[in-house]
Amino acid sequence: MTPIKIPQTQVAAVVPTLGAKPEIRKDVPVKQPSQLAPGECLVKIICTGVCHSDLHMSRGDWPVTAATPLIGGHEGVGTIVAISAHTENSPVQVGQRVGMGWMAYSCLNCEQCRTGLEQCCPHARNSGLNVDGTFAQYVVSSVQHVTPIPESLDSHAAAPILCAGLTVYRALKYSGARIGNWVVLPGAGGGLGHLAVQYAVAMGMRVVAIDTGADKRDLCLELGAEKWIDFKETKDIVTAIKEACDGQGPHCAVVTTATSAGYAQAIDYLRPGGSLMVVGLPKSAKLEASIFWTVLKSISILGSYVGNRQDTIEALEIAAAGKVVVKYGLKSLSQLQEVYDGLAEGKIAGRIVLDVPQ
Repeated sequence: MTPIKIPQTQVAAVVPTLGAKPEIRKDVPVKQPSQLAPGECLVKIICTGVCHSDLHMSRGDWPVTAATPLIGGHEGVGTIVAISAHTENSPVQVGQRVGMGWMAYSCLNCEQCRTGLEQCCPHARNSGLNVDGTFAQYVVSSVQHVTPIPESLDSHAAAPILCAGLTVYRALKYSGARIGNWVVLPGAGGGLGHLAVQYAVAMGMRVVAIDTGADKRDLCLELGAEKWIDFKETKDIVTAIKEACDGQGPHCAVVTTATSAGYAQAIDYLRPGGSLMVVGLPKSAKLEASIFWTVLKSISILGSYVGNRQDTIEALEIAAAGKVVVKYGLKSLSQLQEVYDGLAEGKIAGRIVLDVPQ
């Protein structure tokens, strides 16, 4: 096999300091195959999704601070061009198309990793947070944490599944909701929401979509939601949700919004025994809920944080089977700041995928 030629430098979007705009640089060093540590692989990126959390990290919005200079991105799809010569039993091989999500590395040996919470590993390394992410032509990752992309799934459609799709899929999977149960999805017409609608339908759940606007209503109903509630046109959102779910309220709410109000309302409208899946990551909002009604209604409040390797495989396989179709817009890496502006202003519909220069 002819060795693949790896350039010494690459194009990447670099945030020099927190709060600064990303700069498209053409002289970013590429880690060479001989420099890869055991268990590492080098991936040439085809495309990458843009997540709202990329914007938060670039601005330093969260209690967890990103390392700078920062190359963000954690929804990358690419081809493996090198694997460390000292890697044993690699589950992937050179030439294989793989995805890189939030998890760039976990130890696989701590209690969290052994029990399926790899994303909570105390030794975890995260793409676009404390290691370079996918807004670049080449990315280094662990061979254990890249995920093979099913052949039938287009690279651009696969990219948003690696974080957005995975996040909502895991939340639904671990919510306790079963086939035929009602699930409420605030923000159902958005980037995460429209994927959550489809995963919920594929899992046999009955969906109440909450959002605003005729376009989002039509999209949600087209994707399989049974009920639609426009929060701007509804005077009593709690009552409306209860009435939509046989008068008793839903069995589950997956809240991806970045405001505390969406969480507080859920305690009021969930039926007894229901579960509130806490997914959205606001900057500093607090989770406030009535202790009395949480106890009296036996409500479960569960945090759900991206997903593990098996969750990722399942999320991709469901999409590859045609059960989930990503609605995305296509832009170039050089337009990252434009995408960030749109996210900050709330003007991005669906997901954005960036083509990376080849």
